[in-house]
Amino acid sequence: MFLLFIILGVSQVAAQESQPVWAKKVLQLPPGPDNPRNSECAFVTLKDESILMVYSHFYGKSSSDYASAHLASRRSRDGGMTWTSSDSIVVSNEGGMNVMSVSLLRLAGGRIALFYARKNAHADCIPMVRYSDDEAVTWSEPKPCITDEPGYYVLNNDRVIQLRDGRLLMPVSRHQTPTQPWQARGRIFCYLSDDEGQTWQRGAEIPNPDTVMTQEPGVVALRDGRIMMFMRTDAGVQYLSYSTDKGMKWSPAQRSNIPSPVSPASIKRVPGSKALVMLWNLNDGSDPELKGKRTPLAIAISRNEGRTWISPQMLETDRDGWYCYTALHFTPKGNLLAGYCAGSQRKRTRLAQTDVSLIDLNALYGRAVR
Repeated sequence: MFLLFIILGVSQVAAQESQPVWAKKVLQLPPGPDNPRNSECAFVTLKDESILMVYSHFYGKSSSDYASAHLASRRSRDGGMTWTSSDSIVVSNEGGMNVMSVSLLRLAGGRIALFYARKNAHADCIPMVRYSDDEAVTWSEPKPCITDEPGYYVLNNDRVIQLRDGRLLMPVSRHQTPTQPWQARGRIFCYLSDDEGQTWQRGAEIPNPDTVMTQEPGVVALRDGRIMMFMRTDAGVQYLSYSTDKGMKWSPAQRSNIPSPVSPASIKRVPGSKALVMLWNLNDGSDPELKGKRTPLAIAISRNEGRTWISPQMLETDRDGWYCYTALHFTPKGNLLAGYCAGSQRKRTRLAQTDVSLIDLNALYGRAVR
């Protein structure tokens, strides 16, 4: 059934030239002078119902993943419709290379946690955490989340989750250590914290029997207590793994029915519902011109905990576009904010611009998301 929807979805790439009626582009952050790249964002709703977005702001001349960057913020006070016009620096560049790739999380205890990558060197990239007790006005000193083994750990933006019992799950992919050279096939773990990030322990490595290139994992809690992990691969689909013990041990990674280029997906549960929502590159490679490209950008829902995905709709369809590193956030009014890199292949600005779209889920899916 899913393949039928895929064929229909890909056929729309050529036909649709603008955003659909159920989505509105509410913010665009293009590169500019001394600002070659704006990328990887995350959101949190503050107690006054304003929404804070933090993103990676690169400065200088280079847009490389290893170039200089700090974390900057914008704010919306009307449910995501309009945003402040200038940046506030949240975390200055405290890394040997940069700080980037942020996750924001309202903890069960009430305060806000800010996770990000501090990148010092090619073999030294560690997730850090800071806290705010005053609604993102000030932040605590940084604290490393991984202390058991140095290395280059990739924690994608908008990835850290908290379970109902308070446990934090931080999915990471390790690619290099001081004694091991870079490997594209990441070793995938979850780091776990039962004290809201004060201390962490590493769970078991996800088995990879197909020896595919696994990278950039994400996790979502299922209604039966299991955790589902999704990973980008070079196999033409996302791979999945499951944990029945809150992230300590995992089933062998296996192929899913989610076609995908080498690009990460985002999956979250619609609050208070049985539905999961996914944002990703619906690209099965059947169009030779688009094979391997991070376009189009699609949204779909699942009513059966990710076993099948229905009603995929196209959010972005530009064949020259490059859409990735997505973030999802549900607003106080029940809409969905989607933040993502939105560059151009032709201009070679693939990761240079961040766009934010406001999606009316009720107009899109109606009762299906309840």
